Amino acid sequence: MVDAKGRNRKCLTFLLMLPESVKSKPPSTKSSKKTANVGGASGGSTGGSTGGSTGGSTGGSTGGSTGGSTGSKLPPVCYEIITLKNKKNKKKMSDIFPSTKKQGGGSGATVQEYQQQNLNNNNTIQNCNWQGMYSTIRERNSVMFNNELMADVHFVVGQTGGTQRLPGHRYVLAVGSSVFHAMFYGELAENKDEIRIPDIEPAAFLAMLKYIYCDEIDLSADTVLATLYTAKKYIVPHLARACVNYLETSLSAKNACVLLSQSCLFEEPELTQRCWEVIDAQAELALTSEGFTDIDSKTLESILQRDTLNAKEEVVFEAAMSWAEAECQRKDLTTSIDNKRKVLGNAVFLIRIPTMALDDFANGAAQSGVLTLNETNDIFLWYTAAKKPDLQFASQPRKGLSPQQCHRFQSCAYRSNQWRYRGRCDSIQFAVDKRVFIAGFGLYGSSCGSAEYSAKIELKRQGLVLGQNLSKYLSDGSSNTFPVWFEYPVQIEPDTFYTVSVVLDGKELSYFGQEGMTEVQCGKVTFQFQCSSESTNGTGVQGGQIPELIFYT
Repeated sequence: MVDAKGRNRKCLTFLLMLPESVKSKPPSTKSSKKTANVGGASGGSTGGSTGGSTGGSTGGSTGGSTGGSTGSKLPPVCYEIITLKNKKNKKKMSDIFPSTKKQGGGSGATVQEYQQQNLNNNNTIQNCNWQGMYSTIRERNSVMFNNELMADVHFVVGQTGGTQRLPGHRYVLAVGSSVFHAMFYGELAENKDEIRIPDIEPAAFLAMLKYIYCDEIDLSADTVLATLYTAKKYIVPHLARACVNYLETSLSAKNACVLLSQSCLFEEPELTQRCWEVIDAQAELALTSEGFTDIDSKTLESILQRDTLNAKEEVVFEAAMSWAEAECQRKDLTTSIDNKRKVLGNAVFLIRIPTMALDDFANGAAQSGVLTLNETNDIFLWYTAAKKPDLQFASQPRKGLSPQQCHRFQSCAYRSNQWRYRGRCDSIQFAVDKRVFIAGFGLYGSSCGSAEYSAKIELKRQGLVLGQNLSKYLSDGSSNTFPVWFEYPVQIEPDTFYTVSVVLDGKELSYFGQEGMTEVQCGKVTFQFQCSSESTNGTGVQGGQIPELIFYT
């Protein structure tokens, strides 16, 4: 509302009925006139307190358009103008999911929960002045979500046998989606009261409706891909971006192959690149995951021809066999050797079988039955003969990823009785500003000639062990660092502190680091270090063990 001086004023008019004792008194001319003004002039927007829900069209039973003629019959009405403050605790979608930050999801409402929301909304509107219960248009619009009130279109969503009939409001939907605008108000507008949508899951469609009506995003791991498909189909870009951010945040070796397939389908190059980073660095985990067997043949070929996979070729071969078995089941074929080879097609030649060790080939691929007799003989000759036969299989070893090292000390030293290991823990905490994969540590060795050390390494986040390994390494008496590896690289998320620990067992004294740095720049990645409470052998930021972190980007 704007006053006479041009100042913005936000107010809400409450029409309050007087007590019964006052109503029983005969109204004066002045009060009747005032009542008529309230019931008549205000009837279009509020309809008076007694004409609330029908005031816009009929002015209610006693107010609205007939307020002038029936004003003398109305009971006296007292009204008051008060100023309301804007609520600041309500966040917009852009605040909840900023595009520059990682996005998580809510708990993810089920269809049953959305149905309960529908009941709650219908209960809300039983109040004739429900509009007055909410101070913002966003809150009032939210009441219409999944609500039959004033619904002028219905959607039958889902495949036969699992459909849901959902109410909608053409105007709201057209404001939220250009596809709905064309559907309802375009040249080829739909005039049907009921629209069937068999290719979308009800929960995903409801998630999109909730965003359009309520400006809220409700995602879960079970429905995020279906919601992304829905957002893409109806051109709701901000919801689609939130889905992609959710997927990037939850990306791991277990789901990277499936998400790779979907990201290519949805044409999301950034998500595709993130999937490749995970698959390359944690290739063996990704290839042995259940999700790998669910990918399509095109995605399988793109993975098998990848030159940067950090995986042994026998692991690649076994993964391809697992995929072939699953593909036979999808095509209702028996899982015979011939059918496995049939569904693999030319993808089998992307497996770099000649790069396996001879023993691994002889005990694995050669006895699988998938290779023909001629192919097996040619590969054996390729291993042993001076004149190697031509092979259809790729024979160049994969390059893999080149590990990088983060050095946190500027120098190292040794002193008599300074650094000895008696089963105590050396530990440090670190954080990064970009996602990396920690493959292992670089550790100091003996300062008194060659010596063997037993190392138990561990990586944790908030007490949860993410990676560990027990191995031995032989130092040569130099001040060089010696790598100790995890079984699989560990994915590290940015802006979170992780704890790395090592328990060394060795009789000889060792070198130790000095002039430690709290922040180290390694290419495009910045590492930060801080002391760990788990360190009981003297290692800290300024000096001690664990001089290097070995990682992939």
